Amino acid sequence: DELAARLSGVARAGSGSASRSMFGGFVAWRAGVRPDGADSLADPIAPHGHWPDLRALLLIVSDEKKGTSSTAGMGTSVATSTLLKYRVSDVVPARMVAIEEAYRQKDFPSFGKITMMDSNSFHACCADTYPPIFYMNDTSRQIVRMVHAYNDYVGEIAAAYTYDAGPNAVVYTTEGHVVPLLAALLPHFPSCRDDYVSDAGVWEGAKQHHVDPALEKAMAG
Repeated sequence: DELAARLSGVARAGSGSASRSMFGGFVAWRAGVRPDGADSLADPIAPHGHWPDLRALLLIVSDEKKGTSSTAGMGTSVATSTLLKYRVSDVVPARMVAIEEAYRQKDFPSFGKITMMDSNSFHACCADTYPPIFYMNDTSRQIVRMVHAYNDYVGEIAAAYTYDAGPNAVVYTTEGHVVPLLAALLPHFPSCRDDYVSDAGVWEGAKQHHVDPALEKAMAG
């Protein structure tokens, strides 16, 4: 509603991504056209519960403070990255239209592909920044490779990674792939902690799930 939209503008003054938190569900952050940014607001695309089968795995790679903050990094990228200028003018607008439609249609292969390509594009801009910024680490890149290996094994895009300004991954998937995907990932990131996976039921299911040796080999690289 109008009040929530106005409040999203207030939230954006503190944190760009916070503007989207004023609404539930799937929300877009519109760039706007006004020089003062007053029309750069959140725009609800689909309500909470629209895609009940969608799941997100949050893979915490590191809880250490980032070497370059998001705000400082973006400022440097805006000033020095020619790739970012192309991303803003030519890449993002078309992808926003495509991913919104994919979400409305609950089209995971399209949603997943756009999600991964856009994550890659963002981090390419970080590398194009001068001096370059590297938010992802070796473990982050290992997860990228494993997600592609899993998709190749199942024969479709069934999992999709995305990274913001940091090394931790969000991996989107659907309910039917949560346990088999986690079962394939866990052997490569072992831990003896009882709370290693926050959802005890999913963790127990993953520990009991038989992983095809062919998938194990593909995940191992």
